[in-house]
Amino acid sequence: MRTHVEPGHVDYVPDPARWRILLVLLAAIFMSLISVSIVNVALPAIQEGVDATESDLQWVLSGYALTFGVVLVAAGRAGDVMGRGGIFLVGVLIFTLSSVAASFAPTADWLIVARFAQGVGSGLLNPQGVGMIQQYFRGAERGRAFGYFGSTVGVSVAIGPVLGGLLIDVGGPDLGWRLTFLVNVPIGILTIVLALLWFPKPLTQRSALAGSLLRTVRSLDPIGALLLGVAVLAILWPFMEARSSAMTWLLLPVGVLMVWVWVRWERYYKASGRSPMVDLSIFRTRSFSNGTLIVGLYFLGMTSIWVLVALYMQQGAGRSALEAGMVGLPSAVLSALAANWAGRRVLRLGRRLVIGGLYLALIGLGLSAAVVFLHEAVGLSVWWLLLTLSLIGVAQGTVISPNQTLTLAEVPLRYAGSSGAIMQTGQRMGTSIGIAVITAAVFAALQVSSWSTATALGFALIAGVILVALAVAYKDLHDRRGGTTPHA
Repeated sequence: MRTHVEPGHVDYVPDPARWRILLVLLAAIFMSLISVSIVNVALPAIQEGVDATESDLQWVLSGYALTFGVVLVAAGRAGDVMGRGGIFLVGVLIFTLSSVAASFAPTADWLIVARFAQGVGSGLLNPQGVGMIQQYFRGAERGRAFGYFGSTVGVSVAIGPVLGGLLIDVGGPDLGWRLTFLVNVPIGILTIVLALLWFPKPLTQRSALAGSLLRTVRSLDPIGALLLGVAVLAILWPFMEARSSAMTWLLLPVGVLMVWVWVRWERYYKASGRSPMVDLSIFRTRSFSNGTLIVGLYFLGMTSIWVLVALYMQQGAGRSALEAGMVGLPSAVLSALAANWAGRRVLRLGRRLVIGGLYLALIGLGLSAAVVFLHEAVGLSVWWLLLTLSLIGVAQGTVISPNQTLTLAEVPLRYAGSSGAIMQTGQRMGTSIGIAVITAAVFAALQVSSWSTATALGFALIAGVILVALAVAYKDLHDRRGGTTPHA
């Protein structure tokens, strides 16, 4: 057995198994994130296969994101306190079993429950992945590791529709959508086996937990976890419901109030000499607060692109599910390459990489809107989107992984899991709210205009959000150059 010294320690010695550990982490993260996008093109087949209503389909999409977002921060803190490897394995096991359940779902209700369980598993394993990258890597190697992480995120988001369309094409409308869930199972099993072989075995953790159970529970800050979970649930719920009533929207101010209560509790918990779920002082680190805001805004806008493209290609341009997925394939490849390239240069180029990526995203959005307009006006081939969306793929690679590295660079290792989970919670909330608002605006525009005009409107809304993210990135660049101190 071997032990591991924290990277922040002066006697840090790189673990020789760290790259193998990273491979296991990225495989599980890919498996969990692809489940967000692979379902998009499978919705018509799911509706027919289990006789699902529109509301059922909304919950198939949003139920996963909801439980994912609710458990993230608490799971990250649990990993910080109890050990990340064990909770990672629990998350992978839950995700794999719920994928089996989803693939054999006889009814829409069964499928929705399975998707909720998938979200729990994903919420458990993802913050451990971010925390373990911080734990096992530092300096330039950490930038490379997060570069691979960014490649995984980019590929999973863009390749999901391609894989979904291919499986539906191969398996047919009834079996195909079931294969989109079953494809996770071999990845999950392999991940569990390799983790058991390669993850370090803690020497003292079991006896320490057995001898100080009460202290461990207090370190988990269960009340703080409950308060934040309820806050996230209240904020996201109205955006998840396909037909939210006026009363449902009252949950939004309730959620904001619960965030305030949570902040007060965390401050009290720390003042009483205990270890809070989230040390709120990390938000005084400008690199962390700015970077968290950037990634939240980025996901608020950019994740909707692939939903809009899938809708436009199938319903606007009359293409198949496979063709709708294929249009994002070059973007996925370039996203992976760009993330790897950026990860090796992030320490030298810093926030300028993120700023350049955001500009590329704006250019890609503008050119994609032009293709959509010209397809309707003069018959320009819709396959020009292969080129314009490729710019968005490069943007994704140069934004996500460098921002992750820069944002977490000054965060103490003891809060690696919870701080990374805060970022991921921002991503999930941004994704859920952005998709709900932007697709609602597109469908409203369809009542009075064509698919081309409505899709271009959606791209314009996304561009507006990216402009705000760009302003925050420039602010962070100014802070890093000494305009203000890095700590408020």
